[in-house]
Amino acid sequence: MDYPISIGDDGVNIKPEKMQKEKLYHCIFKNKILLVFKDSQDMLNCYEIEEETLVNRVKNSKSDDEVEIIFEDYVKTVLKN
Repeated sequence: MDYPISIGDDGVNIKPEKMQKEKLYHCIFKNKILLVFKDSQDMLNCYEIEEETLVNRVKNSKSDDEVEIIFEDYVKTVLKN
């Protein structure tokens, strides 16, 4: 399956019909992480993260599994504070 998020000349392109429900997708656009997922009711949810350290960690990641771990660690850190 093609990745449902791409970056083009006109910005970020999202194809919800190619998304699995409850799966997190991401891309980096203009030094921001865009997180997108389709919930169980087919509602599209989008979040933007600008934190430079996190953006750089995701940029330097080698796999989607590594990105998922980065996000999990980030959430744990945020919830502690």
